Amino acid sequence: MSTASPTLLSPELLAQLERMELVSRKVFRGRMKGERRSRRKGQSVEFADFRNYVPGDDLRFIDWNLYARMDRLFLKLFLEEEDLHFYTLFDASASMGFGDPSKLYVAKQLAAALGFIGLCRADRVKLEALGASRREGGPVLRGRSSMWRMMDYLNSIQPNMNVSLQQGVKEFCIRNSGKGILVLITDLMDKAGYESALRLLVAQQMDVYLIHVLAKEEMQPELAGDLKLIDCEDGDEAEITVSRPLLQKYQQTLAAFINGAREFATKRGMTYMTATTNTPIEQLIGNYLRQRGLVR
Repeated sequence: MSTASPTLLSPELLAQLERMELVSRKVFRGRMKGERRSRRKGQSVEFADFRNYVPGDDLRFIDWNLYARMDRLFLKLFLEEEDLHFYTLFDASASMGFGDPSKLYVAKQLAAALGFIGLCRADRVKLEALGASRREGGPVLRGRSSMWRMMDYLNSIQPNMNVSLQQGVKEFCIRNSGKGILVLITDLMDKAGYESALRLLVAQQMDVYLIHVLAKEEMQPELAGDLKLIDCEDGDEAEITVSRPLLQKYQQTLAAFINGAREFATKRGMTYMTATTNTPIEQLIGNYLRQRGLVR
């Protein structure tokens, strides 16, 4: 399946996504009015609650009728419509081109689906590939009319942006200082490790979701005999003889890698999930991400 496919999302899935919204576990002060109710109390038209008046409060929001009855000053609070900043940062290194469908294709599907949900709710949406240059940072999108710009950007990305995870995240953080939800989609395959990159995201004080994408061929490799393995990113070679003990060792190492990433992310307040390329996008969004609280 081509990573340049124009049909990342089916019409049936788009109809489902229209009824969803992105959910943040944190409260952020947006730059523009959006279409979501904030847990912060603001000054829109819908009444929320009262609180005691304190010197310095705006006198326009005192409930004088309540004062006449109780001889105490109370301030009226209202629900505020709040703008949500939603970022998707996805890995576009050569290793993401592996699998059928490729890990990058699934990453694009996830980015497109989540981005579309945000656009339907008038959230501020930004998608960006790891390794994008400072001049080529992803587009900032808002509203349904931006859907095709989003799709054009996703379809333009190929699995050849071979920067380290740490460097790609660092450049993203320099370009994007806004607070909000950040979804990082990556296979975490970096010889330098993923820890420093995730620490950078923690420092941004965003609501971070880590989607660890793995190909079904990586989860259950069908290999046998004598093989030469070549690293698709740096060209390193290794000759191996595939045997049952070796495959068992591989499964143990893979399980330890996944568990280690989950534990590292969870301890730092990130939400972690594994996404395999043979899991339908409808299931990833409608079940897994809903269960983890990113969408509802």
